This record gives sequence, structure tokens and C-alpha cells, in this order.
Amino acid sequence: MARAAVKAKQAQKAKAAQGKARPHGRRRHASGGNPNQQLFFMRLRRQAKPVYVLLAVLFAITFAFLGVGSGQGGLDQLFNNLNFFSHHGTSISKAQKELQKNPNDPKGYRDLATAYESKGDTGNAVTALQQYTNLKPKDVKAWSELAGLQATQAQNYLAQYQNAYTVRQLAAPSQAFYPTGKLATAIGTNPIESASADTAQTTLNDLQQRVQLAYNGTVSSWQQVTKLQPKNSNAWFQLGSAAQTAGNTTAAVAAYRAYLKLNPGSPNAAQIKQLIKQLSPAPAPPKNKK
Repeated sequence: MARAAVKAKQAQKAKAAQGKARPHGRRRHASGGNPNQQLFFMRLRRQAKPVYVLLAVLFAITFAFLGVGSGQGGLDQLFNNLNFFSHHGTSISKAQKELQKNPNDPKGYRDLATAYESKGDTGNAVTALQQYTNLKPKDVKAWSELAGLQATQAQNYLAQYQNAYTVRQLAAPSQAFYPTGKLATAIGTNPIESASADTAQTTLNDLQQRVQLAYNGTVSSWQQVTKLQPKNSNAWFQLGSAAQTAGNTTAAVAAYRAYLKLNPGSPNAAQIKQLIKQLSPAPAPPKNKK
């Protein structure tokens, strides 16, 4: 029993010593966890709030531009209500109403052209801007803008022409194998293919004229810019490029020469001189003296 009593006392002492011993590691907070860690994350959350707000705005803007949430009650409506995106331009209908009240109002045509441009309607934008330049013939910026629109219009017509040319080739595929001469007259042609080919050829001719007119309009607009700003070397270069594309070599050569005169130190001077040489007509052969 003595031994049992001794062992009991030793066990009590070990238990008491264990209770007084400090736990390993950092001291825990009364509520659990590390108080320094908690303060750090609280500060981090406070500092991150502006970032979260910015990310949320950017996220919403991206969705608005991509068209997500469009429609009634969508993000676009939300931003319109918040005035984040304000449309300062005049709509097509509003500009048309302005012109109905005052058909000679330059601002009405200017607004109408801008409205058509915003809708990607190049043809009507060109027409409206032409009306504007008729009323405001000294507006250099408008002439330059018109030239750019006409060049875009010409490229669009050219793409349509190329597609129409392919259609024309496919409209009468057997024509390439028809005989010629009296035999061709005796055999005749396929009436269905002939009708399709005629229709396709009419479309092709119409687009060809539209391409040429649009390029000629580009040249004319740049000519107006050079008249208003004769020392604008960029306008002369644009005129030369437009005239060359339109096949007007005489105007192209004159414009390129004017550009070099204003900008003789151009890094492209050598190439432009070579281009002038290529576009210039060949000199007439000398006359034989009798």
C-alpha cells in the first residue's frame, strides 16, 4: 500500500507540473486563433475594397460592351441610368427632323452624317456629308472625312464587284466549251444560262461604275483639301495615292511632285520619285528632220 501511495503522489505532481507548463508555439488568443493574423486579414480586406469595386466596374463594362445583359433591365440600361455612358451624338431620326424644319441647315447634315457613320451606313454618310460640304465648302476637316468615307465606299464596292465577277463566271459554265463561227450559230446557246449571265453581267457593270465613281469622288475631295491647304503635304500625298488608285495618272504625278516639293527630305522620297517615273507618260519619239 505504501508503494501505491507513493505512486499516487508522483502522478499528482506530474499532473500539476503538466498544467503549469506553457504550451509550445505562439500564445493563442482567448477567442481562438492568432490576433495578429486576424488584424492582418482585416487590414487586407479594407485595402482590397477599392480594388474589388474597380474590378466589379470593369467586369460590368466588359459585359456591356460585349452585349451581355442587353435588353430591358440589362446592364446597358443600368449604365444609362447611372450616366456612365452618355451619347452626345444625334440620332438619325432626330437629324432628319432637324432638316425637315430647316433643309439648308449645315448642322443638320453634319449630325446626319455622324449618325449614319455610327451605324456603319457609309453610303448615306457620304451623301449627307456631301450636302454639308456644299453648304460649308471651306471645312477642311469635313472634306478629309468625306474623302476617307468615299475610299471606304469604293473598297466595299470593289469587294462586291469581285464577288459579282465570280457569280458571272459561274452563271454560264458551259459557254467556255461552245464552238465558234457558223457551228456556234447553228447550235445556239443555253437560254437559261444566257439569262443568268446577262443578269450577272448587268450587276457587274453597275458595280464597276460605282467603284469608279467612288474613287473619283475620293480624288475630288482630296483636291478640295489641297486647294484649301496648299501646304498640307499629307493631303497632297493622299491625293496622289487616291488618283493613282482611280487610274488618273496625270493627277497622281502632279500630286506626288507637289508632295516632294513640300517635303523634299521625306524618307520615302526615292520611292516616290520612282513611282512618278513609272506613272509619267513615255516621252514622244523625236521627229525625223528632213
